[in-house]
Amino acid sequence: MNLFRSRVSTSVVSRMAGELGSSASVPTTTSSSSSSWAKTRSLWPSILRWIPTSVDHIIAAEKRLLSLVKTSYVVEQVNIGSGPPGSKVRWFRSTSDEPRFINTATFQSKEDSPTLVMVHGYGASQGFFFRNFDALASRFKVIAIDQLGWGGSSRPDFTCKSTEETEAWFIDSFEEWRKAKNLSGFILLGHSFGGYVAAKYALKHPEHVQHLILVGPAGVSSESESKPERLTKLRATWTGAVFNHLWESNFTPQKVVRGLGPWGPDLVNRYTTARFGAYSTGEVLNEEESKLLSDYVYHTLVAKASGELCLKYIFSFGAFARMPLLQSASEWKVPTTFIYGFEDWMNYKGAQEARQHMKVPCEIIRVPQGGHFVFIDNPTGFHSAVFYACRRYISPKPENERLPEGLTFA
Repeated sequence: MNLFRSRVSTSVVSRMAGELGSSASVPTTTSSSSSSWAKTRSLWPSILRWIPTSVDHIIAAEKRLLSLVKTSYVVEQVNIGSGPPGSKVRWFRSTSDEPRFINTATFQSKEDSPTLVMVHGYGASQGFFFRNFDALASRFKVIAIDQLGWGGSSRPDFTCKSTEETEAWFIDSFEEWRKAKNLSGFILLGHSFGGYVAAKYALKHPEHVQHLILVGPAGVSSESESKPERLTKLRATWTGAVFNHLWESNFTPQKVVRGLGPWGPDLVNRYTTARFGAYSTGEVLNEEESKLLSDYVYHTLVAKASGELCLKYIFSFGAFARMPLLQSASEWKVPTTFIYGFEDWMNYKGAQEARQHMKVPCEIIRVPQGGHFVFIDNPTGFHSAVFYACRRYISPKPENERLPEGLTFA
């Protein structure tokens, strides 16, 4: 595939293996058995060694990535309990009473700054916003989370069996996190799948959200509403039938990376180098950013499967929502801003249609030199869009604010 043309040096993988392998758990019944294992391991070329991972590895990789951020921050594991209070149902329909935790990063801000809560998308984690924390923390109290089952948060077994159960799991776990943090009246920003969750949360709990910012949100339209001709043609082929079967079998991209074992870091590095380098629509990552992001992404992808298994319950093949946001647009009670990169593969026209049914203020802003990860591709343009969207909360004279140069309304 074109995305994976660039190659990673074996030295990078070797360094990752050396650094991360030192904290791997190894059977140590006797000193001689440990020594024997070490000798056997040393015979394997570094490129063929499996790179261990765990939540601890994710947190460590997150810390390395966030070393690029200048603003002081605190990371905490927020206890959300074992399930919704008073419910016999546990998270993921688990019988375990084990408490669950949401990995949370809070950035230092000026006193009385409005609170901005940031929610990542599918296959991502809060560290993906590493290029944005400094700028946003100049105006907001920024809090970024890993959703339950993602990143450095708890990863319970996934046993949801329907769209309704899956949505409730994400929405209710976020609500328990909000209660634990004692938050209300915050601005809620969600990217891609995180935008879908943020919108669904605001529908259920509008009293807690001042403003909703949806960045390239997934799930706005259904397949029937979008009428995707290319997808229809693909499904008519044997290739499309295979992909559709894999989708319905809940075969996720993360399973591919896990299955590659010691070659997984190379695949991830090729993707990040290509997507945010050669094929970037905006500001490319420098060498250090690329290395640290690749390391972080690898560990978040290959850790225990949990939140990723929501895929087939939320979306049908082609990433079309089974319960699209468009169907509930007339029920929205929170002012909303949609932000799309010019090159985003998520179609902003779904947001335009939703706006026609909404009874609250709604703006759609497009950012140049940005794709689906507009906040990485064009961080300056993205920050300008967020500041403009929140002008009522951060500007002394919001009525005098004009759309920043380069941005356009849709």
